[in-house]
Amino acid sequence: MKVPKKNNMKKQQFISDYVVYDDEKELDPKDAELLRQAHEATQNSYAPYSKFHVGAAVRLANGIVIRGNNIENAAYPSGLCAERVTLFAAQAQYPDVPVEAIALTAQSEHSEVNEPIAPCGACRQVMVETEQRSGRPMRVICQGHTGPIMVFDGIETLMPFIFVDKYL
Repeated sequence: MKVPKKNNMKKQQFISDYVVYDDEKELDPKDAELLRQAHEATQNSYAPYSKFHVGAAVRLANGIVIRGNNIENAAYPSGLCAERVTLFAAQAQYPDVPVEAIALTAQSEHSEVNEPIAPCGACRQVMVETEQRSGRPMRVICQGHTGPIMVFDGIETLMPFIFVDKYL
């Protein structure tokens, strides 16, 4: 019987640090206001197919807040997530002003969203690029329609092993 040859493989682990708040009253007042703006942005969502309404709000380094929401389209995947709508709008209007924080929330016509929602992979990649352009981390604040709030300091806590322009 042959004994399998050992290789140099080693198992590693990635641990992500984030903070969970039970209530928005525990947040920094600027973050609580940003989250409120994201909740309001869900009201402008166009989600006739999924019935899943997402709102986002970004706070720029100059204090300006820009809101956005998801927009669906019958010719899927022609719609766009709330996070990308908001980040692209911020970049189009204020191309040289860094994003300090982004908040996102969601509500569904099918069920109660009482857990924090996190951005999809495509939105995370746009957040990576946004951070890279500004050279500073962006706070990411996530909540469902109700329930706890998760806060990440920088996109790498949400998306490890990021893909950046140095690989191009």
